[in-house]
Amino acid sequence: MELANEDNLRLNVLLATKPQAIRLDESKMIVYGLSEKGEAKIQLHPTCRDEQYLRMVRELISGQLLGSPGGYPVYLKRWSRMGQTRDGSLEQLLMLGEPEAVVAVAHASNLTAELARRAWWAMPNSDNARSMLRNESIAQSPIGKELAQYIVEYLPFEEDAVDIIESVRLVLTLVDEETRQKLWNKGRTKTAYLVGFLWAQPDTLPNPSPARADAVQIQTDLVRLVKHNNIAKQLLRISSSAGQTFVDTCERVLRKPSNQEVVNILFDAIARYFESIRPDNDDDDMNILTLVERASNDTTSVEQREILAVMPEMQDSVKAMLILSGLGYSVLRPIFSRTTAIGSLMRKKLAPVTEPIFEQFSILRGLGVQALKH
Repeated sequence: MELANEDNLRLNVLLATKPQAIRLDESKMIVYGLSEKGEAKIQLHPTCRDEQYLRMVRELISGQLLGSPGGYPVYLKRWSRMGQTRDGSLEQLLMLGEPEAVVAVAHASNLTAELARRAWWAMPNSDNARSMLRNESIAQSPIGKELAQYIVEYLPFEEDAVDIIESVRLVLTLVDEETRQKLWNKGRTKTAYLVGFLWAQPDTLPNPSPARADAVQIQTDLVRLVKHNNIAKQLLRISSSAGQTFVDTCERVLRKPSNQEVVNILFDAIARYFESIRPDNDDDDMNILTLVERASNDTTSVEQREILAVMPEMQDSVKAMLILSGLGYSVLRPIFSRTTAIGSLMRKKLAPVTEPIFEQFSILRGLGVQALKH
């Protein structure tokens, strides 16, 4: 079996012009080539089954570019294992007409804005957009906003909670305020949206809550400590309007998480917020009971003594922050390792973990544990 003469000729002409990228539309049997002048199009004329014919097309392209018609899979595997490659190799990958090659380019750490533009032409989908936006230089380039716009438009069709969280996290600094507010509002029905905000902008969340009632007093009494005391800094942070908004949002998510991934990423976001005061003896085997016990017994640190000497009434708040700083999968493991439940059943099984956390949220609002009973 051979390529049709017309296809063979036109493909060779296309490759001779050194295109910037090649894309194969398998359903329509069309080869597209991107150049500085625009887009070229070759309608294929199969001489056998489409799948076999497309394989021959790719072999021709691979043979011209790599010198070996059968060399593509080994070449890509070697590149993927290295994790990095030269810019010239990235350019070659984009001319192979292979979706997997485009994905490899989108994940490349040395991706440039120009190569990102070509990769986006070759395979525009939400996975590739997220991969490229994780690269800060791409996010800040002109194509960054185009990728962000695509992600926002595609978000209503995303079904995976992790993809929703990551999408929101990546686009928040690249969209206008109106779009940002719309994304926030979607969190009313899909709490995964809110987790994206908690990761990306924990101190500038929309619709701010009032500061804690004693926020001014905390700031006045601890002002001389904040320059060197991380716990004091964190108390000022959490008692502010922004901090109270963070607590309120975390509780909103934890009251109605859709699945286990949302809870797991939420816990990581909370621990990240309090990471500056996380005790050095943290480990990956802490459950909620050991977290509470450690925070209750650990009152010997210099930073805690400095704060309690000035504001002894802050003891419960300091303890609450220390507990939350240790959240992670280890806290969830005793439950999630035994169930795949989602929705209301998952929330019911999580109660032994979530109830103590709700108590800490209440304390950080300055309400005390008793407020949970009302």
